[in-house]
Amino acid sequence: MSNSVDGVATNAQSSDMQDWFGSDGRLADAIDGFQPRQPQIDLAEAVADAIDDSAVLVAEAGTGTGKTYAYLLPALLGSGKTVISTGTRHLQDQLYHRDLPTLQKAVGRPLDVALLKGRANYLCLHRLEIAREEASVHSLRDRSQLDRVKRWADETSSGDLAEFHELPETSPLRPRITSTPDNCLGQSCPVYSDCHVLKARRKAQEADLVVVNHHLLLADMVLKEEGFGELLPGADTVIVDEAHQLPEIATQYFGTRVSSRQLIQLARDCVAESLQVMVDGGDIEHLSRDLEHRTQDLRLSMGTGTGRYPMQTVQRDRTASAALEQVCIALDKLTEELEPLSEESRGLENCLARAQQLIMRLDEIDRETSPGVIRWAEATKRGFILNATPVDPGERFHAQVYARPSAWIFTSATLAVAGKLDHFITRLGLEEPRQLLVESPFDYANNALLYVPEGMPEPNTPDYTRAILRIALPLLRASRGRAFLLFTSYRALDEAAELLRGKLEYPVMVQGDKPRSQLLEEFRQAGDAVLLGTGSFWEGVDVRGQALSLVIIDKLPFSMPDDPVLQARLQGVRDAGGNPFMDVQVPQAVIGLKQGVGRLIRDTEDRGALVLCDPRLYSKAYGKTFLASLPPMSITRDAGVALGFLNDLD
Repeated sequence: MSNSVDGVATNAQSSDMQDWFGSDGRLADAIDGFQPRQPQIDLAEAVADAIDDSAVLVAEAGTGTGKTYAYLLPALLGSGKTVISTGTRHLQDQLYHRDLPTLQKAVGRPLDVALLKGRANYLCLHRLEIAREEASVHSLRDRSQLDRVKRWADETSSGDLAEFHELPETSPLRPRITSTPDNCLGQSCPVYSDCHVLKARRKAQEADLVVVNHHLLLADMVLKEEGFGELLPGADTVIVDEAHQLPEIATQYFGTRVSSRQLIQLARDCVAESLQVMVDGGDIEHLSRDLEHRTQDLRLSMGTGTGRYPMQTVQRDRTASAALEQVCIALDKLTEELEPLSEESRGLENCLARAQQLIMRLDEIDRETSPGVIRWAEATKRGFILNATPVDPGERFHAQVYARPSAWIFTSATLAVAGKLDHFITRLGLEEPRQLLVESPFDYANNALLYVPEGMPEPNTPDYTRAILRIALPLLRASRGRAFLLFTSYRALDEAAELLRGKLEYPVMVQGDKPRSQLLEEFRQAGDAVLLGTGSFWEGVDVRGQALSLVIIDKLPFSMPDDPVLQARLQGVRDAGGNPFMDVQVPQAVIGLKQGVGRLIRDTEDRGALVLCDPRLYSKAYGKTFLASLPPMSITRDAGVALGFLNDLD
C-alpha cells in the first residue's frame, strides 16, 4: 500500500502529474514563478509510468521543457531507491542544492537525499598531511596554501572542495590533497574513520535518492562487472540527464587506459611514501625520478601537437617505441625495488600494487588487439593517455541495464536525429525501450531566425574562416555585439580571433584567455560582448536574456575522420553492411550541432538569430537531415533579412 502526501498517493503514477504540474496544480501554489507547460506534463507522465513499470525510457525534451522537475517529481513520489546521474558537477550541485530542496518542500515528503561525487572532489586528510610535510622543503607559497587548506579541513564536514573557493579546479595542488582509486590506502589509512569519501559513500548507500555524475555511474558499472562491489546503492530507478554524453563516456570506462599522470603520480607517491619510513628515499627515490623522466620523454617523442592516433603509430615510430620501452623498463625496475620494501608500510604496499597493475595494463595495450577492441594513443597538452577500448560499448552497457528489474530513464535535449532516437538506442544496446519526443515550448517560429548565407566556399578551402568573418562583421554590428562565434577547431578559432582584432567596438573574448566560468560571467556582465569558443562552449553554457542575441557556427561538427576510435566504429558498420557515413558520422554531427544551436534561445522571452555558415546544408543531400533536426525556426538565405531581424531586436 502506498503512502500519501496530502491525499495524493506517493508513487509515481502518471495520473497524478496533472495535479502537480497543471495551472491549478500543487507546484503552481508552492513555487513562486512556476509556469505550467504541457510538454513538461507529458514528460513527467512518461517518467512516472516507466518508474511504476520498471521500464526503460528514452526521451528527448527540447530546451525549456523543464525536464529537471519532470523527472525529479516522479522520483520523489516513487518508492525504492533512485540514482540520478548528470553530465557535470555543476548540474549535480544545482540539483542537490537548489532543485531538490525546492521540490521536497513543495511535496512535503521527507526523503533522505545524498550528493556523491568522484573522489577527486574530496579532500584526503592523509594526503594533505603528506603534502604539508613535503611543503616544508618546498616553496613558501605551497606552505601558505596548504595552511589555508588545513584551516578549512578543520571546519568542513563534507570535505567537498567545491566549498573551498580559494582553490581553483586547475590548481596543481588539488591532486596532491586528493586521492585516486590507485593511491587510496583503504582501511589501512591512519585517518580512515574520518575519510570524507567514505562518509559520502555511506550516506549515498543509505539515501533514498543519490545524485551522481556519469563518470561515477560508469565507474560503478565497471566495479560491479569485476565483482568488487558497488559505489552506489542497488537502485530501483536510474535517471540519466544529459544522456547524449553517455555513449562516449561508456567507451572510455569499458576499456583499459594508462596515462602519463598515473605514471608520474605513482613515481611521486613512491618518493613520498619511502620518506615516511626511511631517512632518505634511497634507490626508490632514484628509480621513481627515472620513471618520471622516462614518462616525460615518451610525451616528447610524440611531438608537439595534440590529438588521437592508432597505437600502431607509436609502435612503428622508432623514437616513440624506444621511449615506451624505456618507460616499461623503468616501471619494472621500480616494481622490483618495491617488492621487498612493501611490508614496511601500507603506503609502499599500495605503490607496489599500483605498479604491478600498470605493468599489466601496458602489456594489454601494447599487445595485438582483440576483436572489437581498438588500441589508440592520445597526446594532450601536458601528457598522454594510452588506451584499449571497445569499439562498441553497447553490449556491456546492455548487460548492466537489464541485470535486474529497474527503471532506466535517459533524457536530454539532444538525442534525436531527424525525429528518430535510433542512433542513441543502438549505441547503448537498449532493447526496444519506450520512446518520447517532447518539443520545446519556446516560440522559435517568431523569436528565432536561421540564416544560411549563400555563396560560401567549401569548408576545406584555405579562405573559409576569412569568408565567415566577412559574413559575421555586419551581423555583429547589427546585433550590437551580444554574440557567440562557435568553431569546430582551435585552428579556426585562433585565425578568427586574429582577423577580428581591432575590427569591432565591442569587447572580444576568446576561449583560453581566461577560465570558462570567468569568461561567461564577464560576457554576461558586459551586455555587448563577442565570445569566440570551441569545444566546451558548444554545450552546458546558459546565457539568458539580451546578452546573447546571435550565435554563428562555422561548420557542421563532423568528428576528425582520422580519429582511430571513429575509424574503428566506421569499419565495424561497414563490415556489417551499413553506411558508415549516414549511420555514424551524420548522426554524431547532428547531435553536436543541436548542442551548439541550443545556446541561442534559453528562455521564453529570448530572441535571436542563428547563422550556420556551412554551405553543405544545401549543397549535400545529408544537409536535409541536419535541417530536419533543428527547432522550427524561420529560415532565410538573404543577408538583408538577417540584418533587419537583428536591427529590430531590443
